[in-house]
Formats: sequence, C-alpha cells, structure tokens
Amino acid sequence: RRPKKTALLLPPGGTLPRRPMAQSSTWKLAQACALQPLRIVNSLVKQAAQAQAATGPLGVGRWHGACRTLSTHTGTPRTAGSQRTLASMAELIDDDDDYVLDAPTLKHEPPSVKEVARQRVSDLERQALEGGGPDRIASQHARGKLTARERVSLLFDDGTFRETDMLKAHRGTDFGMEKKRFAGDGVVTGQGKIFGRTVFVCSQDFTVLGGSLSETHAEKICKVMDRAMLVGAPLICLNDSGGARIQEGIASLAGYGEVFQRNVNASGVIPQISVIMGPCAGGAVYSPALTDFTFMVRDSSYMFVTGPEVVRAVTNEDVTAEALGGAQTHSRVSGVCHGAFDTELEALEGIRRLVSFLPQSNREKAEVLPSLDTRDRTDLACLDTVVPDDPNAPYDMRAIVEKIVDDGDLNEIQPEYARNIITGFARMEGRTVGIVANQPLELAGCLDIDSSTKAARFVRFCDAFDVPLVSLVDMPGFLPGTVQEYNGLIRHGAKLLFAYAEATVPKVTVITRKAYGGGYITMSSKHLRGDANYAWPTAEIAVMGAKGAAEIIARGKDKAQATREYEEKFANPIMAAERGFVDGLLRPSETRRVICEDLELLQDKQLKNPWKKHANMPL
Repeated sequence: RRPKKTALLLPPGGTLPRRPMAQSSTWKLAQACALQPLRIVNSLVKQAAQAQAATGPLGVGRWHGACRTLSTHTGTPRTAGSQRTLASMAELIDDDDDYVLDAPTLKHEPPSVKEVARQRVSDLERQALEGGGPDRIASQHARGKLTARERVSLLFDDGTFRETDMLKAHRGTDFGMEKKRFAGDGVVTGQGKIFGRTVFVCSQDFTVLGGSLSETHAEKICKVMDRAMLVGAPLICLNDSGGARIQEGIASLAGYGEVFQRNVNASGVIPQISVIMGPCAGGAVYSPALTDFTFMVRDSSYMFVTGPEVVRAVTNEDVTAEALGGAQTHSRVSGVCHGAFDTELEALEGIRRLVSFLPQSNREKAEVLPSLDTRDRTDLACLDTVVPDDPNAPYDMRAIVEKIVDDGDLNEIQPEYARNIITGFARMEGRTVGIVANQPLELAGCLDIDSSTKAARFVRFCDAFDVPLVSLVDMPGFLPGTVQEYNGLIRHGAKLLFAYAEATVPKVTVITRKAYGGGYITMSSKHLRGDANYAWPTAEIAVMGAKGAAEIIARGKDKAQATREYEEKFANPIMAAERGFVDGLLRPSETRRVICEDLELLQDKQLKNPWKKHANMPL
C-alpha cells in the first residue's frame, strides 16, 4: 500500500518564503526527511528553491513539528533504494543555500477581560501622573511654579507619600465636559510623613482644568480632611486653583460648602495649614481664611474676593492683581497671610519647619525633642544690660527672645504684620512654647488694633493645642488716636484680653520694662490666671507713665516735683511684688533658667473653664 500524501501548509500565494537556514536546522530537516520517499523530499526542496522572499524564519521548535509531519506518513518506509541517507539529504538541501520554510501566519487570540482592565488601569495611572500633559506642565514651569505632584514630593519625606483617589474623575456632562475627563480631577490627595510624623495633604493641580473645584474634586479634599480628623494628624492644603468649575454650576459651590464645614469642624482639633501657590479667588479664599495658618509665595500667588476687573468696573480703581491680593499686601497690610516666601521651595521647607513645632492634634502634646541647650547656659550676662536706662529709648525684644530660647531658634508667625508685637514658636529644653512679646522698636511696643488681633489669634491657637505661652512685656498701653478709636480699638483690644483670660495652658510672663494701664492687665497678668509672673529690676508697673500722671496729680503745682515723686513710688516693680502681682524679681540673666523650671513644673497643669456651649468673644 502506498502511503497517504502529505499536505504541505503553504502561505498565501502557494509559494514558500525564502530565508537562509542555520546549519543545525538543515541537519534536523535532513534527518527527518531521510526516511521519506524521494518524491516527497524533492518536492519540498524544489518549492524552497523557488521561494522569492521571506517574512520570518521558522523556529527550531516549529521545524521539529514539520519534520514530525513528514516522518509520520501512513505505512512503513520504502526500500533502501527509495530512501536517502542523512548525508546525501543534507547535501541536497545545502546545494540551494539552505532555504527554509517560514511559519504560516498564526491567528492571535483576543486579550482577556482582565488583560484589558489591567491596561486601562495602567493608562489611567499614567494620565494621572502626567496631569494636564507635557505642554501645560511646561507652561507651569515657565511661570516659575512646580506641579502639584512635585510640590507633594518636596513636602514629604522621601518615599512616604501614599495617594488616595488617584483615578477619580468628574461626572460632568454639560458644555462638552464629558470629553475633558482627567484621572484625579485636578487635585492630588493622600498622606505622607514629615520628619517621621503623619501629615495629610491636598495639592491642587493647575495644569488640569485650571485646578478648578468640581463636585468630585471637593469630595477628594473632604475625604482626606475626614481621615485627618479621624486619626488626629495635621492637614496641609496647597492651593493653586482658578476657583469653582462653572460648567458644574451649583454643584461646585456645594463642594466649597462641604470643605468650609470641615474646616470649621477641624478647627482646634488638628492643625490646618494653607499654602497659596497660585490664584485663589472668590469663594475659594474662605477655606484658607478658616485654617490656622496661611502662607503665600511672592510674585506667583494672590488672594482676593473680587478681582481687579470687577474692582475697576464697580469702583473705577485701577489696581493690579499683585497690589490687590499679592503676598506683600496680605503679609504686611491685611494680615490675611501669616508669612510670605520668595520661592515655592522655600515655602515647602518653611512648612516642614513649622510642622516640627506643632502637635499632631489636640489629643496629644507637641513632641519634646532632645536638646543640648541646657537651662544653665552661662552666656546670658548680656541680658543684664540690654534694657536702656532711658525709659523712652528703644531696644530689640527679638534679641532677648533669641537669647532665652533653645539655640536662638524662633519661628516667627506674621513677622511683617503688626511689627509692634512678636509671635512665634520656639523651644525651651526641647519643649515647644508660644512666644508673645511686645517690640519697643515699633510704636514703642504699644498695643493697637492689628497687634491685638494678631496676638489674640496666636494665643488661642496655642491654647487649643496645649502649647505653653511665654510672654515678654514692654508696652506703655494701647495706642491713642482717633484712627484707632474710630476703627474699634476697644473691641479689638478686648480680643487679646479675652484670649489670655480664656487660656488654660501654662502661662509664664516676664515684664522687662513698661507695663502700663490696661495693657499691663491684658498681657497675661496675674489677674488673668497667669501661672508665673516675674519682673526685671528695670520694670515699671503703673496705671500710666510718670509725665501723664503728673499732669493729673499736680493740678497747677510743681509738675517736675510730682513727676519725680511718681517715678520713685511707681516706676519700679516693688509695689507689684509687695502685692503679689508678680511672683518675684528676676535678674535678666536668670530668665531662661527660671522659665525652664516653671515649664517643667507646669507640664501636667490641669485647669478647666466653666462648662458652656461656647464663649461669645468680641469678634
């Protein structure tokens, strides 16, 4: 019986592609064909010789399959006369430059559902990482600004940031918004570590639809705010947004309302910090205003309720965005901003430094850091002569503060606003303290509307988060004048008095020179539950200055004599010490040691105000 014919699989066109074959493959083909009838082998070689082009070599594994096909004809091999030896078979094929068969085109199976899903996720993650795309990122960099992700990367310790809702996108369909969907929807949210401590962040991405706030954008911010409240960790918001997304109408406004409500709920529970790194206009400005601290970047950020165009149309005032709501305006004039930085890098580093002074929440105290600066430091003798003999001569209170705190490190809050009072965070033997100090270099240290408001807000923050208060006093009273009176000095001055009186944290006060009238009472006096109150020998504690008092006392008599008598009796701290209104008189060089001892003594202080829903302070 003759064996059945072998069906050779040929590519379309009926010819075999031409491609040189490796020597090892030649011998494998010859070995497989050696046992086949010469007619079949000659047909195979002839077709290979006639091939014109190759589309891809046939692999060794596929050659084995072809050889097995040739060697498995039905029946047994023919007689020796009809067979070829291995050597002659190889020689026959090699005579035609080793042409081989290409594999026929294989039909690819369609990808599975899971493979498609994985690819989609990969594409969306890549889109989220790219933000608005290379062109918009380049435009952001051209303006001297970082992208949202670059800011987050610089803010947190390396490799600690974990993002939430990376693929979340808006649901809007009006005005063609269904064609403008971006993974992440213009805000990067999540948590990371700053000096090993958990901090939550939301960073708006101006390259995605101008960073505008949509319903889902707000949902992402609200989620991290809720988580920060839940675990008790600070929240940092990096603002760079054009405002509400007008294509979503009332839904975007509702989103702002949800954010504002959480700002209020979190107030006094976790520290909230806002950093303005681009535009912040309209209703968007109220979230930073509700947070504890707001910082800006010079020349690239601005805040205002109504922009220059609206102001020009309504009031005919021609003003630029920088003059209306830039960093200089808000850090020096309005007081909306707690600090301004020259670059975004400086701003992010400044925020990291500020966070290092703060507690995680109102549930725990600020971390006590190891300190090599002991309370018995011996380089404080210069404080004994720092206050001038002339009671009207100015001196720098900041220099005194830097001498008594650890390593001279004061992180000042609102340094350019209301310079007649100093507020900031420092450490004493590693413990975070809030510093409030009158500055005689500005307005002789008088309290006015701006300084009272500035100090009151700082005192209330420290009280909310259990940060002890150290007050250094040198002020001749409240600033007189019609401007101050007409603008509500009484009401604003009462804010600081209220804040000190309400505070239950440890309060240590040192009077360095003047403490007159209502200002003496306001600045954390013993009458407002001050825990430790001291005076330097140069202190003057009285109702008013000697000259003003003599004008009233003398009544036409010798005013010079009355002035001398008043100074001898009241222009010193002796009467206050005799009455117990100060706990002791300190040599200035002993100030650091005594304050450190009192802070250690008062670290477990327990004091509560009477129960109430809330107080009604003079806003």
